[in-house]
Amino acid sequence: MTDDKDVLRDVWFGRIPTCFTLYQDEITEREAEPYYLLLPRISYLTLVTDKVKKHFQKVMRQEEVSEIWFEYEGTPLKWHYPIGLLFDLHASNTALPWSITVHFKNFPEKDLLHCHSKDVIEAHFMACIKEADALKHKSQVINEMQKKDHKQLWMGLQNDKFEQFWAINRKLMEYPPEESGFRYIPFRIYQATTERPFIQKLFRPIASGGQLHTLGDLLKDVCPSAIAPEDGEQKTQVMIHGIEPMLETPIQWLSEHMSYPDNFLHISIIPRPTD
Repeated sequence: MTDDKDVLRDVWFGRIPTCFTLYQDEITEREAEPYYLLLPRISYLTLVTDKVKKHFQKVMRQEEVSEIWFEYEGTPLKWHYPIGLLFDLHASNTALPWSITVHFKNFPEKDLLHCHSKDVIEAHFMACIKEADALKHKSQVINEMQKKDHKQLWMGLQNDKFEQFWAINRKLMEYPPEESGFRYIPFRIYQATTERPFIQKLFRPIASGGQLHTLGDLLKDVCPSAIAPEDGEQKTQVMIHGIEPMLETPIQWLSEHMSYPDNFLHISIIPRPTD
């Protein structure tokens, strides 16, 4: 892995200022003040919202409290998607702070998975890491790790400890010197304008002729509608961690430096603002 540690740090410490407000139909004992929080892009909503839950539960009648869930402009927010991905996909061209609505009733069973404890988040997170390593190294790296290493990855994310997490995660970002990259790139492409959850397929970082594949190559192969036609204007934005990487960027470098802690590149394709 090429060591651009500043990039890794910038990705890790990305934050989104967020204003949580209680849904107006929730029954409260007194008025619920909004709650402001800096959300870590790399984490999950249900992992970092204990303070939000406590804040609003104080004004609720206890019999009215069931499972908490979040929504932005009518769209329920999937807790198993990283926070940065949710923002890029649904809200990246809106003014900050990000305005999220909090619900305690009418859980949208069709749209969201239940999350009754942090064990559910940990299980989802580790399943993603194992899937990513199967693509990158045929599962050899993750399988050679001890249980305590798996736990260290999770605790590093849960407690927002960059060094603790990367002490283990760097092993997942290495490849043999005789190779020029991973077997396949773990990525998922999300489109704001479609109901399809995401696009994922096998894609090698190196072309058969030995040259490095770029982000543009990936998009041309997997999601050609995201690339501007030669004679037309670009109608979409390609976002990773809130920025638009150049399409000439090698996909291997992006995978090593811009993946989320689950080891996947989460790429959002959103409409370009018209104003």
